[in-house]
Formats: sequence, C-alpha cells, structure tokens
Amino acid sequence: MSPELEFSQQPVERRRWRRALPRRWWHWTILGLAVFVSLVAIGSFYVDEPLRRVIERQMNNSMKGYSASIGRLSFHPLGFSLTLYDLVFLQDAKPDPPVLHVPRLDASVQWKALLHRRVVANFTFENPSVYADRRQVETEAKDPTPLGEHGWQDAFEAIYPLKINEVRIRNGRVTYVDAGPFKPLELREVNIKAENIRNVRSQEREYPSEFRVEGQVFEAGRIAIEGNADFLAEPHLGIKARIAFNGIELDYFRPITNRVNVTVRGGTLSARGQVEYAPTFKAVDLEQATIRDVMIDYSHTPEYTGLAQKATVTTVETTKEVANDPGMVLRARDVQIINSTFGLVDKTATPAYRLFLSDADLSVKNVSNHGAEGPAVVSLRGKFMGSGATDAAVTFRPTPKGPDLDVAVKIENTEMASMNEILRTYGKFDVVGGLFSFYSELSVKDGYLRGYLKPLMKEVRAYDSEQDRDKTWGRRMYERLITGVSRVLKNFPRKEVATRADIEGPVESPQARILPVVGRAIKNAFFKAILPGFEEEKEKKRAG
Repeated sequence: MSPELEFSQQPVERRRWRRALPRRWWHWTILGLAVFVSLVAIGSFYVDEPLRRVIERQMNNSMKGYSASIGRLSFHPLGFSLTLYDLVFLQDAKPDPPVLHVPRLDASVQWKALLHRRVVANFTFENPSVYADRRQVETEAKDPTPLGEHGWQDAFEAIYPLKINEVRIRNGRVTYVDAGPFKPLELREVNIKAENIRNVRSQEREYPSEFRVEGQVFEAGRIAIEGNADFLAEPHLGIKARIAFNGIELDYFRPITNRVNVTVRGGTLSARGQVEYAPTFKAVDLEQATIRDVMIDYSHTPEYTGLAQKATVTTVETTKEVANDPGMVLRARDVQIINSTFGLVDKTATPAYRLFLSDADLSVKNVSNHGAEGPAVVSLRGKFMGSGATDAAVTFRPTPKGPDLDVAVKIENTEMASMNEILRTYGKFDVVGGLFSFYSELSVKDGYLRGYLKPLMKEVRAYDSEQDRDKTWGRRMYERLITGVSRVLKNFPRKEVATRADIEGPVESPQARILPVVGRAIKNAFFKAILPGFEEEKEKKRAG
C-alpha cells in the first residue's frame, strides 16, 4: 500500500471510532445504572425486615390501650417510599377481632408540595376495614383514657418520617355489630380524599383543606360528604361540609333504638344539609329530610320510667341552654315522615295496651334554636287506631324560659272496638261497636298551661251475645249496663256521650313536666269523667 493511501485512510478510521464512542458510553451508563438499581434492590430487601420491626415498635410506643402489627414492609429507595402489608390494630382489652385492618398502605413523598417549599407525605389506604362490636365499644366507654388520646395519629405519623399532607382511602368498609340477632351497621365502598392537611398552601384561610367522602350505606343507601377543613385548628379541627344521604334503611338501627325502648321497623331516610364544626362556632342546617314507610313504637316500661324522665329533663335543659346561643345554630328547614305508623305501648298499666296512628304524614318546618328564625310549625295527619281521622298542629317558639307552644288536636270517628285494650285497662270492659272522637286545644307559655280536652263517644255497644258468650254472668251483665248507660247519657239530639275538661294553671317545672301533665289531663278528661259516669248509672240501675 502506498504511503499516500495509508495516510488517507487514517482520518476515516478516527471518525468511525469517534462516532462509536458515544454509543459505548451510553451502553456502559445503562449497564452501570442497571447494576446500581440491582444492588439497591438487593440491599433494600435486607433493610425491609429491620425497618418493619423499628416502625412497628415506634407505633406501639405511641399508643395507649391499642397495639399495632405489620405483616410485611417493602422499602422503595428510588422513590423514598414505603408499602405496608396487613397493617392491623387491636384493642388490648378485646383483641378479637381487630378494630382496623389495612391490607395495603402506601406512604411516599408528595412531590407537588415541593413547589411550595414543603416536604410532606401522601398516604394511600387500600381496602381498609374498621370493625367494632358492642363489647369493644363498651370497653372503650369505660376506658379512663379519652378516645382522642389513645395516640392513633402519632402511630400513623411514626410510619413515615415526613408529616402527612394528603390521605386517600379506597374501597373502605366500616362495620358495627351489636348484641343479639341484628344486622350489622355497615358502610361499604367508602372512598375518602383529604388534601392539604398540613395547610402547605394556606394564606390565613379558614378551611384550607379540601376533602370528600362517599360510600354505600347498608344494602342500598348512599352517603356523600364534600367540603373543607382546617386540620390544624386548635383545640380541635374545623370542618365545613355538605352532607347528603339517600335511601338509608332505618331497620338497621334497631339494636341502638331498642336500648331506649324505641322499636323501628322498615323505613328509609334521605336527607341533605350542611354542617360546620369549628372551635368557636357550630352549626347543623338540615335543609330537607324525608322518611318513608317506617313503623316506630315507643314502649313505656316500669324500669324505664325514671330514666325516661331524667332524659326528658336533660333534653329540655339542653334545649334551654342552646336557645339563641350565637355560637350554635341548629336548624331543620323541612322534615317529612310519609306513610308511617307511630305507636305507644304502655307496659306500666295492667293489662298493657298499645295506641297507634297509622297512615301518618308528619311535617316539621322551620325548627331552630334561634327565635329570630320565627316559630316552628308541626302538622300531623293520620288514622288513630287505624280508623279515626286525625289532624294535629303544633306551633313552637324557642325561648330560654321554657316551652312556648300552641297545640290543636282533632280525632273523629274512631272505631271503638280497636280501643278495647285501653278500655279494659281503665274501664274494665270492652265494646263491640261505637265511635270515639277527641278535640283539644292547649297552649303553654311562661310555665302556664291553658286549654281544654273534649272526648266524645256515640253509638256505643258494649255487649254482644256471640262475642261475650265465654264471659262470666257478672261480666256480661256489666257490659249490658254499659250499653244501656251510654244510651241514658246521650246528649240529645246529637246522641253522644261527651264531656269537657278545662285546664288552666301553672305547670310545676314546665321544662321537664309538660308531657306528663298533658297525659294526666287526658286521662282525667276521658277515664275519670266519662267512665265514672257509667259506674254511677250502673249503681242506680242496680239499686232500682
């Protein structure tokens, strides 16, 4: 090869080597990164278990009355994140079952917060389950440590070195199981997102953190909560949100209502409103609520008499305290109960009896603890004992002085045979026919009660040879006399048995005693006015 040719080829080879050099460096860089990542992954594998033990110990040191365990932990060094598997919280006194189980929890840096020069964390809970039964709730209630001081928040903050700023809960479940053969109270498909918990973007805003909650309640109900919060407010967090319920099945609440002698069967609830809860101000504004097709019975029992009176006193005193309180606003704009049944079972009487109002429509409007909002108006329609057309209206004015209300009640043409239980209890007889009506107007103001009660009966037949054939001779004669007496007592030409009881006078301790006073007045008007008349005429006939 000539020297000229060899010289001409050298620049070509140099150019080829220079072009190949970047590719070789790229290959070596990729290979180096792969080796580094592999080493880091291998190293993190050996870090996972010691780190799990450290975090688990820190969590348990933060809590009182509860314990935590972590099934497995995975540390991701490249993203500086953690994944916890099978995180479980137990109540020490009642450890079975766990009160909280989180199959997976991811904790990582919230990168978008770095734009605001804050280093904080995101937490994501996948499929968490919160569980409590009555034993655990009662144990918690007896614990001298307040619920908010058990250290739950400190335990979660021990998981990750950065403060939590965003929380997501995906497909959560909340379950409460009461004693007895009752369905559990359950929320399913719960999804929660709370942002800006550490207020990294706040500029003296009142509620800087956004949050949203949605989920399924029982079998078909839905709940949605959306609003803002101040998670750093002192002495407790502040929240302002809109809440909506739809199709909540009330039958599930039976184990709770049974404990206050209230039995709930069937029925659904839909409602919407706003809630504000802050250190210096609290408000509940129920814009609209509808309950349909529910049956509610209250049982008055000897063992509950004292407790019921105490609860009445407490409720009325609380109502008195919050009346016109500028720091608290309680309002129910429109509440409807449609096509329902309300019952009262008196087990203190012998024999016991049940009064009820069927096909009932109840309307409650403009209830508030502030007098400036105007009077509340309650109206009720239905069928007393399944037949008596009933109309009732109550006007209530909130005042710190006690009850201030007007009541008007009209019941017409109730089939008296449906009232036999109460007639046997107080009159010692039953009937096979007749119609019962009742009229009343009452007002209470400044502890003074005024008004009247007027029960009325017509076409009463207390004896029937077929129905009463198994009764004693004396009982059959007594009921024949009742039928005859009712004819003697007829208020011609209307052919009615009627009386009127006027009521006027001070009510002792009106805040707590107004309902018992009215109840006694009704008994006095009916059972001690009409029925004694039967007894007097019966004695006259016997003497004759």
